[in-house]
Amino acid sequence: MFTRLHSAGIFGIEAYMVEVEADISVGMSAFDIVGLPDAAVKESRDRVRSALKNSGFKFPGTRITVNLAPADIRKAGSMYDLPSLLAILNATGQLMPQIDLDECAFIGELSLDGRLRGVNGMLSMVIEAKRNGIKRFFVPEQNAYEASVVDKIEIYPVRSVSQLVSFLSGETSILPMASPDIKQVSERSPCPDFSDVKGQAAAKRALEIAAAGGHNVLLIGPPGSGKSMLAKRLPGILPSMSFDESIETTKIHSVAGTLPTDIPLITTRPFRSPHHTVSAAGLSGGGMIPKPGEISLAHNGVLFLDEFPEFSRQAMEVLRAPIEDGNVTISRVNGRLTYPCEFSLVAAMNPCPCGFFGHPKKKCICSPLAVKKYLGKISGPMLDRLDIHVEVPAVEYDELTGKADGETSADIRARVEKARKLQQERYKGTGVNCNARLNSTLIAKYCVLTETATAVLKSAFERLGMSARSYDRVLKIARTVADLDGSEMIDVNHITQAIRFRSLDRKYWDEL
Repeated sequence: MFTRLHSAGIFGIEAYMVEVEADISVGMSAFDIVGLPDAAVKESRDRVRSALKNSGFKFPGTRITVNLAPADIRKAGSMYDLPSLLAILNATGQLMPQIDLDECAFIGELSLDGRLRGVNGMLSMVIEAKRNGIKRFFVPEQNAYEASVVDKIEIYPVRSVSQLVSFLSGETSILPMASPDIKQVSERSPCPDFSDVKGQAAAKRALEIAAAGGHNVLLIGPPGSGKSMLAKRLPGILPSMSFDESIETTKIHSVAGTLPTDIPLITTRPFRSPHHTVSAAGLSGGGMIPKPGEISLAHNGVLFLDEFPEFSRQAMEVLRAPIEDGNVTISRVNGRLTYPCEFSLVAAMNPCPCGFFGHPKKKCICSPLAVKKYLGKISGPMLDRLDIHVEVPAVEYDELTGKADGETSADIRARVEKARKLQQERYKGTGVNCNARLNSTLIAKYCVLTETATAVLKSAFERLGMSARSYDRVLKIARTVADLDGSEMIDVNHITQAIRFRSLDRKYWDEL
């Protein structure tokens, strides 16, 4: 006997529909799964057999063939356990459904006793199922909250095979999951506030500019000066996430398996801070079927690389193309996947191995060769891609013991959102949403300088020996500073701020 059920699969962060076909035929007892399955899918034969037996059903002693179509896409993971089991029950007459199975889709990993376990990538699969006309989606209880974000499709949380079969047979009921109120969905841990930071006015201003224009930042300073503290507060002044950004970010974390079960939708900007021992594959993503790496998990948020020179050269250089393109492509034998990775990069470093090179009060114990070797770990092309360079000096005693009277993150975010709104209106229809993403054509069109500002930029370009990329970066930063001031033209004070935040590399690297 033959039967067919609907399911879904994941390729990258996008989903596709899968038809799970089961055929029961006369012959020697055998259970085959075809349709380009990986090892985890092949192992489902044992899980399905045990789950059937321990749920009170009979496993047929005939030839069973389960096909996962389309057969030209590799199927990975344990998500096809549940639809395979149901297809076998339906084909052998042990399931007498009282609802139209053509309107349903099923996903879930089975334990040996018939309980369901959660799977990754649920949000993408529900969105694809809705697009293909599926009206009911049966998912493990652990995934139901995440799946319920999608409206106009009924999500049924399932605990076990017995419960689901009883429901499909009309014997019991399962209430569909209610959609959460997106406006009330929030993360459990709020972002720390900028008002906690004492002193460091220049660094705060740099991060405000970075947030307003989507720029990358390099923080240089001695140990304990507050570089990490500042970086951790950057997500709190970034513009609030739109619903589309939340969906895309949640899809990435769901596929990677990093989405908490009690958070259906990521509504705050991600903050990722991988250790400096992370590999290039850990940053970019990888595996036989590539999963998202740290740079994709930071999509629409912040990627913080502390102790930047301690990262391997290979890990550092893998960042270069994604910073420019906003996506990362991973090629493997099993497929070529592209993940989005538009993030604000914050790199923090000491000026030397001991951390006190150039310190006004503490003596550096590093040799000139050690300082040169340490700073030389960051290549010129990588340094060029860090838009803003800012020094974070040690905090003075009076600043540290004084009363905290700095602006709150909410105050700064209000200015940032106003500047971002100007940029979105200005670049409407261009595919660009912030100043950091401007190409040469858009720079020439929108980064218009006054005569005095042009003269200042020309003088700085010749004096500092800027590269063409540095020149573009200065114009983008100046455009952001002007947006924060509400000015359409880039004036002298805007260009001088931009140059000041692009000249710190001359203090350190030009001495090498």
